[in-house]
Amino acid sequence: MPPADDAPAGRRKTAVTQPGQDPDHTLVRAVLAGDATAYRGLVERYQGRIYAICFSMVRNPEDARDLAQDAFVKAYQNLARFRLQASFYTWLYRIAKNVCIDHLRRQKVRKAQQFDDTVATQTTGGLLSLAHRREDPGRNLERKRLQARIIEALDELPDEQREIVILREIDGLAYKEIADVMDIPEGTVMSRLYYARKKLQAALKDQRD
Repeated sequence: MPPADDAPAGRRKTAVTQPGQDPDHTLVRAVLAGDATAYRGLVERYQGRIYAICFSMVRNPEDARDLAQDAFVKAYQNLARFRLQASFYTWLYRIAKNVCIDHLRRQKVRKAQQFDDTVATQTTGGLLSLAHRREDPGRNLERKRLQARIIEALDELPDEQREIVILREIDGLAYKEIADVMDIPEGTVMSRLYYARKKLQAALKDQRD
């Protein structure tokens, strides 16, 4: 994480957003100008979304937290390479995605070297996991079953369709944002999402029957 700023509060630089100016770009410019504390604004704005993306890819809360942290550190270290004409979140998302992919590749190598039966029975959490609450055990059991069905159905999708579902349904990105993130036309986003939803609906229906 960026270094702490020990300067007195009255002497710290502050990023001022001008009308019509992208607030993310304002913070980026402030960081590049020497105000390390401005990066906290970007972290606070996107840490929830980046964690959600990491969790949806690795399905382990601790790993997701570590990987989200790694993504923000990597973004900070490479901030000078960010093009101010682009979307900061799109750039950050790509970094987080690559960090998770690298993590999953390392995991796959470790599994190939030493197979561990417990991996197959680990608690996966789920894309729709909620905070632990005291509720009716029957309702909790049904929720867990639904989560398991959704995860299984997502795993059966092609990678490009699964990624679009996560970006749209989990992260709530607009079609244009997804197109920018994946570097594909909006029409392709809409088409892949349509077919992905149809496959998910069919898979979930088959599991209920």
